[in-house]
Amino acid sequence: MKIKPSLTRYQTHIYTFLLVLISFSVNQYYAYSGVLPVDSFSTFNAGYDILNGSLPFKDFWAIKGPVLDIIQALYFKIFGVSWISYTFHSSSFNSIFALATFFTLRRFKLELKYAFLYSLLSSILMYPTYGIPFTDHHVAIFSILAVYSLCLAIKLNQNIYWILIPLFLFLGFLTKQTPAGYFGILISFITILYLIKNFRLNIILIGLLSSLILIVIFFFLLFFYKIPLESFIVQYLLFPISLGETRIEWLLPFEFQRFVLRHKLIYIALSIPIFLLFKGIIKNFFSILDKDNLVFLLLFGTLLIFITHQLMTINGLFIFFLIPVFAGFSHKYSEKFKKKKLLINFFMILSLVSTIYYHQKYVTKRDTLLLRDVNLNNAVDSLVIDQKLQGLKWITHHYPNNPNEEIKNLLEAISEIKKDTRKKMLVTDYQFISVILDINDNSAARIWWRHHIYPEPNKVYFEEWKSFLISKILKENIELIYTIKPLEGEENIFDGLISSDCYSTNKINEILIEQKINDCKELRLFFKNKQI
Repeated sequence: MKIKPSLTRYQTHIYTFLLVLISFSVNQYYAYSGVLPVDSFSTFNAGYDILNGSLPFKDFWAIKGPVLDIIQALYFKIFGVSWISYTFHSSSFNSIFALATFFTLRRFKLELKYAFLYSLLSSILMYPTYGIPFTDHHVAIFSILAVYSLCLAIKLNQNIYWILIPLFLFLGFLTKQTPAGYFGILISFITILYLIKNFRLNIILIGLLSSLILIVIFFFLLFFYKIPLESFIVQYLLFPISLGETRIEWLLPFEFQRFVLRHKLIYIALSIPIFLLFKGIIKNFFSILDKDNLVFLLLFGTLLIFITHQLMTINGLFIFFLIPVFAGFSHKYSEKFKKKKLLINFFMILSLVSTIYYHQKYVTKRDTLLLRDVNLNNAVDSLVIDQKLQGLKWITHHYPNNPNEEIKNLLEAISEIKKDTRKKMLVTDYQFISVILDINDNSAARIWWRHHIYPEPNKVYFEEWKSFLISKILKENIELIYTIKPLEGEENIFDGLISSDCYSTNKINEILIEQKINDCKELRLFFKNKQI
């Protein structure tokens, strides 16, 4: 029996509503569960700083892109500065990802209920791993949106998708250089292959014009906000590239176990497109230029990029969201086989079982927040800290058995900082402190972590970091530095930076250290040379 178009539209609206509701709600729930200070508050503070006029590259050192922080500033502007508006940001992007997956699978003519199922399962594994706005998740979403756009551009040959590709890649790259840069290369390669057989001048013109407009807008913003181009190049391009050697060491050795067996379910989920791709190439090498094979190659490249990126990063595992996405494509192309019912059932079961397993292992246990072995029932409502954090269930790996002690120490430190009216800089992983005190923390770094965020002494670009930090201190007339511990990646920001006679240290309590800036020859000379 043929279903009426009006009924199909009605069902689509129902599924869309349910998909948004569930994907948003699931992430909202986990966004309030547990804290990893070094990650959980970075964007919270950066969004607040940008809302109040601070600028990345100019006012704080940033090797991760500004897009995430700018979007967060907009959420704060609209919904107010609170944990609620913070979680709205990540939850809405989880819904965007779910809707994009649903829309793409539907455009590939996957049946409505199946497109809903795979999209829903992928959203359960996507953002809830962290819950709060996080760089790796945002760049993954922008990259996936670019991949979906190219899939649909190849499949449907509509200009709108060619226009969207540069936009998503641009937003992705200015969220995080990798894997967005890798996807830029992959998408460019697939586009060239597509044009060999399906040459259209307007596709080239659309790509060039869209890219040119985005680049002009970017440089205009740098000029308008007086952000030095050199600062952007050093902080966002050159210094991260210098870290590449270390990250490649994490990638090595190239072992079958690490690259394939550890992620075998992701490969299995994409097994039908992989099989059809290599079957076609073996039969006729030039069949790689066929539209379906270009889509298969794009999806396979996406798989390899995400696995490579996961192995090269120090952040938690989250790429298992790809299993339902890829299973959806395998489901669709299983229709080419005689035993399609068996294959379809297999991919649905694979998606359902893997989602339950990885959700329990990584999401429910808050593994990416280093809370896997922590009793989450010990968590305390962060309302005791401040109204802006209301609803957040506070528990960290620093004080897993006694979060009240951590909160008590923090409240004492916050009280001391609040009483001090001198011009100060805060060095801490608890970057919500300046937000709840409604002060400028004058932070010189988005995250305080040597080597990974800013250079170590005697390393490449250290002199640029040294100049940036000292200039910040002198320009803002900073009288003292407050360091709130524990810090994941720092002990003393002045170690190897300036001599000990330029500052005096006083331990105020268990977690709070005061470093008063002294008048010294070294700083006077720096001031004179830089003409601050």
